[in-house]
Amino acid sequence: MNKWLFKHIDNTGLVLFRVIFGFLITVEAFGAIATGWVRRTLVEPEFTFNFIGFEFLQPLPGTGMYYYFALMGVFGVLVTLGYKYRYSMAAYALMWTCVYLMQKTSYNNHYYLMMLLCWIMVFLPAHRWLSLDAKLNSDIKSPSMPRWVLWFLILQVWIVYTYASVAKWYPDWLDASVPALFMKGKSDYWLIGGLLQENWVHWSIAYVGILFDLLIVPLMLWKRTRVLGFVISIFFHLFNSFVFQIGIFPYMSIAFALFFFSPEILQKRFLPNKTRYTEGEIIVPKHKQLLVGVLSVYFIVQIALPLRHWFFKDDVLWTEEGHRLSWRMMLRSKSGSLSVWVVDKNTGKRVRYPHHTLVSKKQLRAVQSKPDLLWQLAQRIEAKEAAAGRDVEVYMDARVRVNGGAYFALIEPTVDLAAEKWSHFKHHDWILPSPKNYMEREYNKKSSDK
Repeated sequence: MNKWLFKHIDNTGLVLFRVIFGFLITVEAFGAIATGWVRRTLVEPEFTFNFIGFEFLQPLPGTGMYYYFALMGVFGVLVTLGYKYRYSMAAYALMWTCVYLMQKTSYNNHYYLMMLLCWIMVFLPAHRWLSLDAKLNSDIKSPSMPRWVLWFLILQVWIVYTYASVAKWYPDWLDASVPALFMKGKSDYWLIGGLLQENWVHWSIAYVGILFDLLIVPLMLWKRTRVLGFVISIFFHLFNSFVFQIGIFPYMSIAFALFFFSPEILQKRFLPNKTRYTEGEIIVPKHKQLLVGVLSVYFIVQIALPLRHWFFKDDVLWTEEGHRLSWRMMLRSKSGSLSVWVVDKNTGKRVRYPHHTLVSKKQLRAVQSKPDLLWQLAQRIEAKEAAAGRDVEVYMDARVRVNGGAYFALIEPTVDLAAEKWSHFKHHDWILPSPKNYMEREYNKKSSDK
């Protein structure tokens, strides 16, 4: 194991990835300001739907979040340049983690992947070449890194893609109806809008998506198919970038190819003056056991988290329990409608509550179809009423449709959501059965009545 994990190899791929990754997270920070994402997501709303348990993380008041993201952008520039690298990368990682945990309205899997990669990069020797740190301090300059660094990154990427493929193995994706729904909203795209409505395009998206996610890492690992895999990766991710407009994720994914190509090829193309490392030293660190233990626990968690929804009752596509942190990317279309009532505990008077005054339009679209956000909204309403001297119960009538189907009740309208407790580890009974389970339950009920 020592020979395999701790043998030193050339670090060209890692240092190039640091430069590209630093540039991309810089674009993410400044781009979030320029595109209005910060304004819509963190400035305009009265409050944000944070990850439950992180209520203390709320946006800075006024224009504070603009300065927050600008500072993140500065740290991104420093990462790119490799200046005070570990401090800069750690600062960006911490700030991005806070942003990630303070809001769920704009949830993308690449936000989660960015958070993981930021923390991973903090601890990797990505600044020991092609950096200001190495130029200013020759003692840290090195053309090599331990082999475990390379495989740590490859395994992380492999987990992401594999789970993304497996998550698509369900009927609405396999019959191409979900890609068809996605493309319906792209009909006004210049030049390709009409093409995206073709049936064969929907089927291609469905099965190319499954096969790409499942096979791209094996294709890149095998030397004979590496160039083919890279070409396919470029086309696949540029298509996603243009059609779905998902920020830096496609370009970050293309950059993962740096971990698969040989140092000789990378140096020839990008760093012809870099010292080529060929010695292959085996340097076992003093903290070997701790390192191996931490890496093992990390990957156990990464493999286990996407599986947790199988231990919850009902379908994750309906309940959302176990959906996040699971690489369930671009899988379904959900929309809903919501009515909220409050009942004064002292008078028993029931009135409809204007919940839309508490949330932005973007938040409203998200909250209508997600049980955890509905629960959080109920807590917010109860607290707001309590601050005004009223003790109330909160009831919600939420109706949701998945992948363009019929509307069904999502939660039990007779349950006071403000009085319910949230659990991260068990199903919430106030979430009504999914349409499939509802039909089965009604059928069984009618059969027993006979």
